[in-house]
Amino acid sequence: MTIGVKLETRNLKPEIPKLEKVPEHVAVIMDGNGRWANERGLPRLKGHEEGAQSVLAVLKAAKESGVNYLTLYAFSTENWNRPKDEVDGLMTLLATFMQKHARELLKNKIRLRVMGEVDRLPKAVQAGLIKLMKQSEKGYERTLIVALSYGSRKEIAESAKAIARKAAAGELDPETVTEETVAQHLYLPDVPDPELMIRTSGELRLSNFLLWQLSYAELYVTETYWPDFREKEFFQALESFGKRGRRFGGVVTQ
Repeated sequence: MTIGVKLETRNLKPEIPKLEKVPEHVAVIMDGNGRWANERGLPRLKGHEEGAQSVLAVLKAAKESGVNYLTLYAFSTENWNRPKDEVDGLMTLLATFMQKHARELLKNKIRLRVMGEVDRLPKAVQAGLIKLMKQSEKGYERTLIVALSYGSRKEIAESAKAIARKAAAGELDPETVTEETVAQHLYLPDVPDPELMIRTSGELRLSNFLLWQLSYAELYVTETYWPDFREKEFFQALESFGKRGRRFGGVVTQ
């Protein structure tokens, strides 16, 4: 009975709050799927399946609140170390999610982009991602970025190698390398840095996620597990962001 009441309450459409400021780009570490499942005596994959519903809810909330870029940390380079059956299940879930919701993303004019070592993903998943990215690259209004087989240290190292190759070839003077040079050689250099980073499940770490891009982001950590993080929780994070004064090392700006 208690579970039924919880689900019924969660499915009610939350009112969109009047936000003082809306971040252009929100990044999310979707954490707690496994613990959500364990606490209910369910297989870990069930937590990931329920977490996929939270992705849909947050996409909707981002659109309604005016967030233009949403980056989701879906699978890290370290996640390859998880049990094979869980990794295989995650990849199947990803492929199924794309097939099932591709039309919805296109209808809502959401562009899909991916960052990470995509070539490590199963061929079928790669093909699905490439197809949807091509289908959504024109006429979009908002962008969904999925970090897959992603590690920020790897990304920064790849940027450094690209710059070093240009310097070795005489195409770039090392003395002219700036922060902007490094940023221009990251995976998605045209995407603005996140202004807000949300982490669910109460963990207080960045987990090798967007270490360069999050330098000045506002951090919002909630004890809520990702499968229970829906529109209401997303709006609460935006409300918290709107009340903060962003200093960037100087005085408070309004």
